[in-house]
Amino acid sequence: MQTPKNEQKLHRGLEERHISLMSLGAAIGVGLFLGSASSIKLAGPAILLAYAVSGAIMFFIMRALGEMAVENPVAGSFSRYAHDYLGPLAGYLTGWNYWFLWVVTCIAEITAAGIYMQFWFPDTPRWIWALAALIMMTLINFLAVKAYGELEFWFALIKIVTIVFMIIVGLGMILFGIGNGGVATGISNLWEHGGFLPNGFTGVLMSLQMVMFAYLGIEMLGVTAGEVKNPEKSLTKAVNSVFWRILIFYVGALFVIMSIYPWNEIGEKGSPFVLTFEKIGIHAAAGIINFVVLTAALSSCNSGIFSTSRMLFNLAEQKEAPPSFAKLTKRGIPGVALIVTALAMLVGVYLNYVSEKVFQWVTSVATFGAIWTWAIILLSQLHFRKRLSPEKQKQLKYKMPLYPYSSYVALAFLVGVVGLMAYFPDTRIALIIGPAWLILLVVVYYAKGMHKRHAYPSDKKQVS
Repeated sequence: MQTPKNEQKLHRGLEERHISLMSLGAAIGVGLFLGSASSIKLAGPAILLAYAVSGAIMFFIMRALGEMAVENPVAGSFSRYAHDYLGPLAGYLTGWNYWFLWVVTCIAEITAAGIYMQFWFPDTPRWIWALAALIMMTLINFLAVKAYGELEFWFALIKIVTIVFMIIVGLGMILFGIGNGGVATGISNLWEHGGFLPNGFTGVLMSLQMVMFAYLGIEMLGVTAGEVKNPEKSLTKAVNSVFWRILIFYVGALFVIMSIYPWNEIGEKGSPFVLTFEKIGIHAAAGIINFVVLTAALSSCNSGIFSTSRMLFNLAEQKEAPPSFAKLTKRGIPGVALIVTALAMLVGVYLNYVSEKVFQWVTSVATFGAIWTWAIILLSQLHFRKRLSPEKQKQLKYKMPLYPYSSYVALAFLVGVVGLMAYFPDTRIALIIGPAWLILLVVVYYAKGMHKRHAYPSDKKQVS
């Protein structure tokens, strides 16, 4: 398959450390710092089980994406793979859906930023801070891609260092009683307050929507593929390392928190991160942690704006979005696509102005969009494999483990999460807005006659 001329102008300025931290920056956001408290209330200590199982599913999804991305590293990768292996309509829907999901996710992030800023400025309306965050992140994305990658690297590093420090300090309390008068807390809090499964498996199932939202962003490695130096080496290492780091950060941090504090008190006495640091004598802990979680939200939003602009660029390349979205600035940035994305996120500023329930709405809608994207990645990988000859399959540089069973198990899990979202009233809104958006896209697709043209005709024959 030929690479479009315009795409060659995207600057390959991202190095391995950039894309590893970018994916971490996208995934370790408000899902951990703001969303985990609500998940713990639903599942209790068994939330660890939900994160571990969901993490295993995400590992298979990432390996499926990595298998295709190493063979064909292009910008907006899974939209292009869907186009090539599942058909033009699937590629079109996936690209626009991913744009929509990150617009919605960034609304969640700027909402969180507004909440955090009220810690220092309680009398200032939240929507003002949400607007300021959006403007700042948009301007940052107009930097050259290498400068953007460098900034995001340090952005993400702040919260990662904080989480690691919290885990180390927490383990010190659990094992040696550091900050607790020398009395080791142990891990009995994991089962002493109603048991490990205080709300039964129903609580674990109810928590899966927020847990899956927490993992949203890990697939961003695929979007960066068109701007990565040495894609084969960088993508392979990044896929493996990012997954394990995220799993350690989420499961590790929550294990420590719920070992030190009874799960049913978390969120009622303030942030567990703040409480942990205050126990060892860091009196400015509240301000420090608030700054960290603020950078976490901004970092995730920053990565989201990056990925959505690249997805619009890719859609324009495939003639499934206005041609102006494919125009690049002198620094190799899809400027028009970036501005359009930022304007769409202004809806989030308005929602913050009219309602305080924005966060719960947007996380469930974003989770539906993410599940669509992950399912498309798995389906594309299955079709990608089927098109390869047995000899070509043996020569793959980066293979999906346990193929094809791992792909089918992951798909079944995603279908199950959608079923749970339909079952529980709090997340049902996502199954109204998400499908409505997809139906609107299909109507536009056929109304504009996009079904009559193919930007990249797929070769249906087996690759030998």
